[in-house]
Amino acid sequence: MSQPIHASIQDGAYPRPQLLRPDWCDLAGEWAFEHDDLDAGVTERWFAETANLGQTITVPFPPESELSGIADRGFHPVVWYARSITHDEVARSGHSAARERVVLHFGAVDYRASVWIDGQFIGSHEGGQTPFSFDVTDAVAGGRPAMLVVRAEDDPHDVAQPRGKQDWLEEPHVIWYHRTTGIWQPVWLESVPAHRVDAISWMPDLASGSVDVEIDLARRPAEPVTVKVELTFAGLTLANQTYSTTEPRSHAVLQLAGQKNGQAFDGLFWSPEHPRLIDAHVWLLDLDGNTLDESFSYFGLRSVGVAGGRFVLNDRPYFVRSVLEQGYWPQSHLAAPSADALRAEVQLIKDLGFNAARIHEKVEDPRFLYWADRLGLLIWGEIGSTYEFSPEAISRVTREWTDVVRRDRSHPSIVTWVPLNESWGVQQIESDAAQLSFAQSLYHLTRALDPSRPVISNDGWEHATSDILTIHDYASSADVLDARYRDVDAVRALTEGPGPAGRRLQLVPRDVEGQAIMVTEFGGVSFAPGAPADSWGYSTAADPADFRGRVESLVTSLRTSPILSGFCYTQLTDTLQETNGLTDANRTPKLPVAVIRAIVAGD
Repeated sequence: MSQPIHASIQDGAYPRPQLLRPDWCDLAGEWAFEHDDLDAGVTERWFAETANLGQTITVPFPPESELSGIADRGFHPVVWYARSITHDEVARSGHSAARERVVLHFGAVDYRASVWIDGQFIGSHEGGQTPFSFDVTDAVAGGRPAMLVVRAEDDPHDVAQPRGKQDWLEEPHVIWYHRTTGIWQPVWLESVPAHRVDAISWMPDLASGSVDVEIDLARRPAEPVTVKVELTFAGLTLANQTYSTTEPRSHAVLQLAGQKNGQAFDGLFWSPEHPRLIDAHVWLLDLDGNTLDESFSYFGLRSVGVAGGRFVLNDRPYFVRSVLEQGYWPQSHLAAPSADALRAEVQLIKDLGFNAARIHEKVEDPRFLYWADRLGLLIWGEIGSTYEFSPEAISRVTREWTDVVRRDRSHPSIVTWVPLNESWGVQQIESDAAQLSFAQSLYHLTRALDPSRPVISNDGWEHATSDILTIHDYASSADVLDARYRDVDAVRALTEGPGPAGRRLQLVPRDVEGQAIMVTEFGGVSFAPGAPADSWGYSTAADPADFRGRVESLVTSLRTSPILSGFCYTQLTDTLQETNGLTDANRTPKLPVAVIRAIVAGD
């Protein structure tokens, strides 16, 4: 069979994998750069006079990182970038009479960005973990180079910013790491038609053998336009549907050919064991049938939820073997060192026997999610937390989390949403009704944006309403874990007491019976001979045999528990002073891969 068109052009490098056009121009590489510690750049018009930018940085690596070429990890709340956009780069973005608009995309800039071209203000964006874009057609017209300038503001002491594990101290300590300031995900140009698709989301329905597609247009059409959607799998057409609309947002339900109920669908289901992706080809046509826009997408046909006290995938109980993924690299921090490193990370997790990863205190690069979709890895989607509870923090988290869920809700790999972790940003949630209300509101907001996935209101402890009871338990003895998770009564006793971490597990009372229960952080065994004195874990192994024995006993205890629906081992890699990874910071496993896989999967 012929290769699907989408698969033939999707190699994991394109920064927005679920709305793909084949022509684009990557703006990564060397840019002019400068710190602006006195915040004088706007007054001195650095956006127009770029001679003030005397350093050179490699984008998209944060200036604190080695790969950026700057490697300055001090406090620098304002930084500036500049680079020329050439006529050739505009042409490489696919510019033509049919694709006359030029759009400048940013994957993520931490935390607040302002953009100019040739001294003309283009726009701004707040939120360090989410994408944004601007139509820059007029600014880059004329066939001459245009100077792109970006100012990024990232106050290291603003604890109302959603910042995750970025340290507010100058040097990393305990579980906090070096900061990631400014541009840390791809920047690229794309030429597009004036009438075009701006966003696509997919909501599959296993029971009916159909998928609901939501399509956002760049603007409301003055005359009716036709949307045409073709779905294929392995070269076979599953659906081909057209409809007319005058609305900027429209829906259609596509019935997959020959399928009338879920029983007939086994050969199309997406799962970690069978990561089948259905390709989508989307056209926008005018009244005469002429193509206005053409793009490519994909989705996975799968369902996820909880039932009968179990986590279920495709209507069947599924045991989640997850690992905590910090998504941090020694040379590039929160930015991946390359697009291929994201693929390799997903493959490594699978090779070690895990079928899931919990992205921790970070919104991950969409290209990582693409590889999780394609290679088959369940993902728990999380956001970097704030460190305080305030009106500003509430506003920022709500806005950014909404953008995260809307961006990523079509990825079949994402099976659970986690808007809060361990009461970060809501430290007095047990006694403060306002903080509990905020956690409740995030749960219901997430369910409103995406009713198809379980939501964890506050992972680890002090749960508000949650679809899964998740527990963080760093007991160093398998005997302790065996006793705590042997049956419903044992877990009920945990919920009635202070919990393993000394905090109540549930603030909204609910009986354990009938709940899906997971231990979503445990282990954390440190083993790193010759590591600095401040290195640590939740327990420490003396040698490789001791490390293997400790990890094996803890994992086996939870993997064989009759009541748990899954676990998440802490953690995949050593990360700076945290030496409790299954691999070192450079992704070299501390035990043979086959040994770790046998422990994790029980093979």
